[in-house]
Amino acid sequence: MPHQLFNTPTSYVIDDDQGQLLGAAIASDGQWHFPYNANVPEKFKQCIIAFEDKRFEHHPGFDIIAFSRAIKQNISSKHVVSGGSTLTMQVIRLATKHKRTFWNKLGEIFMALRLECTYSKNEILALYTSNAPFGTNVIGLDAAAWRYFGRSSDKLSWGEMAAMAVLPNSPSLVHPGRNRQILLKKRNKLLDKLNKEGIIDSTTTTLAKLEPVPDWPMPLPQSAPQGLERFKSDHQADKSGDTPIKTRIKSGLQQ
Repeated sequence: MPHQLFNTPTSYVIDDDQGQLLGAAIASDGQWHFPYNANVPEKFKQCIIAFEDKRFEHHPGFDIIAFSRAIKQNISSKHVVSGGSTLTMQVIRLATKHKRTFWNKLGEIFMALRLECTYSKNEILALYTSNAPFGTNVIGLDAAAWRYFGRSSDKLSWGEMAAMAVLPNSPSLVHPGRNRQILLKKRNKLLDKLNKEGIIDSTTTTLAKLEPVPDWPMPLPQSAPQGLERFKSDHQADKSGDTPIKTRIKSGLQQ
C-alpha cells in the first residue's frame, strides 16, 4: 500500500501552547478538512464500531458474515439496502473514490486485506475518522466537532458523538433545516444499541436522547487571525510541511 493514502488538501489549523484551537482556514478545495489525527476519541471508537462494523477488531479487513447478510438483504429487497463494507473497506473507498459497483467492491476487499497487513487497527480507524464525510463541506471528525458543536471532538458527549457516528453513512442528513427527525431517529437507535451492548447505562442513554442534534454550522474560533494568515503565507511560499501548527501563544493572554 502507498505510504500516504490520502493526498487531498487540508485546512490550515493553529493551536495555542496547550493544543487548543486558535483558528482555522478552509482548505484550498473548499472543504473544512482538518489534518490527520492519530488520536481517535474513545467514545467515537465505540460508537462507530457499534454502528458500522461490530467485528472490526477481529476481522482481517473483510467480514464474510456482514457481506453475506448484505447480499441476502439486497436480493430479497430487489435493490441495494446494505453494502456490507467494513471500516477498512470504507477507508479504501474514501482514498480511491471508486464508484459503487460490484467489481469495485471486490477490488476493495483485496485492498482492505492488504491495508490490514500494513496498518494497525488503530491507524485504520484514525484514517477513517480523519477522512470520512460529515455533511455539507465538512470532512473528518475534528472539523465536524467544531462546525456542529463548537468544541473539540474529545469534549463531545455520548449523544453528540452518536450523532457524529451516524453521519458518514448518510452525510446529507446534516443540512440546515432538513432531515432533523431522520438524524434524530438514527442517533437514538445507535444509543439504544450502545445501551444493549453494555457500553453506556440506561440513565446515560435517556439523557443522551434529550440532547439536540446539530443544525446550523458554527463559526470556528478566530482568536489569532494574523498568526493564521502568517502561517498560511509561509506554508504556501515554501510548499512544505503539514497544515496544522502548535504555537507558543497562550489563549488567555491572547484574549
